[in-house]
Amino acid sequence: MDLPRNPTRAVVIGNVIIGDGNPIAVQSMTATKTANIDATVEQIHALEEAGADIVRIAVDNKKEAAALIEIRKQTKANLSVDLQENYRLAEVVAPYVNKLRYNPGHLYHHEREKPWQDKVRYIAGIAADNDCAMRVGVNCGSVDPAKLDKYNPEDSISPMLESAFDHCEFLDSIGFTRYCVSLKDSDPRKVIEVNQRFAQERPEIPIHLGVTEAGMPPDGIIKTRIAFEQLISQGIGDTLRVSLTLPNPRKHEEIAAGRGILEDIANGRVRTVVDFGTNTLNIISCPSCSRVENEAFVDLAQDVRTMTEYAKEYAITIAVMGCRVNGPGETDDADLGLWCAPNYVNLKRGGEALGAFPYDEILPKLKAELDSLIEERSKEMV
Repeated sequence: MDLPRNPTRAVVIGNVIIGDGNPIAVQSMTATKTANIDATVEQIHALEEAGADIVRIAVDNKKEAAALIEIRKQTKANLSVDLQENYRLAEVVAPYVNKLRYNPGHLYHHEREKPWQDKVRYIAGIAADNDCAMRVGVNCGSVDPAKLDKYNPEDSISPMLESAFDHCEFLDSIGFTRYCVSLKDSDPRKVIEVNQRFAQERPEIPIHLGVTEAGMPPDGIIKTRIAFEQLISQGIGDTLRVSLTLPNPRKHEEIAAGRGILEDIANGRVRTVVDFGTNTLNIISCPSCSRVENEAFVDLAQDVRTMTEYAKEYAITIAVMGCRVNGPGETDDADLGLWCAPNYVNLKRGGEALGAFPYDEILPKLKAELDSLIEERSKEMV
């Protein structure tokens, strides 16, 4: 059975073409420290062997940019570089990669007095000069505050869409069309809606699909499958990633999960459940990547899932985030949130900071807050 495909335009990423009816590309992201050249190269090779079409690498500073140059000498993989606040690193790494990815929300953290249009013009110019594609990566937890202020706090989709539309219109206006867009949320229902609405408005732009902070297997795969089955079956999606919280040696499982979902959709093995997590405990955790500041984060996410098993019948969301880049913002919408620094874990409740605690003390603190929240919810139900 052939997958239905929206008539998106073709975007070349190294030796892969996404859009225009080409096969849906599957990608992953390295979780090793980028500055650790040998470990990162080894992981890139493992992801390639698992079937990765594109491999994404985070670069946050000049040391990591220098490492990426060395990494490129040891691999022919199609590389996408993940630019964070320091968008000017684009000119350093662009000659060595095939795609530049930036988050519109993160552009506001650096050189705040400069209009975002100037920053995007700069990145697009670097991409054009170095034969690179681009991805505009819009994420639910890091949307421009000015966009958020325009809408009801309950509406998290409209700010994402406005941000994506603004950036697409600007890129088109300066003549750069070699880009794709991603709109990600940790809730598969929101992922379905935001991508449907974007595809309806801009059907020609290739879309990268993903459920951010999907969590650990098997729940993370189930959440992602729900979104992918609905969207890909409607012709939406040109490239994808299954973002899972995994220890480094198991990162290739993201590729296996993505390929498995695509195969099931192609063979008509599609589920119809779209309300995962509505009335049950929902643990979201970011995919392990090179930005994780302490690898104990992965073990902590597993421990949180085990410890909270007794609360599985309560509609409570707990977020476990691994770094300062996404942690502070993307725990705000959870009932309880943990974001991990190198030596301590920040605990939040409904967006309110409760303190920072050592890794070996955080679980009892989390349990006390969870018990308190369950007690409140139980009283509300009486």
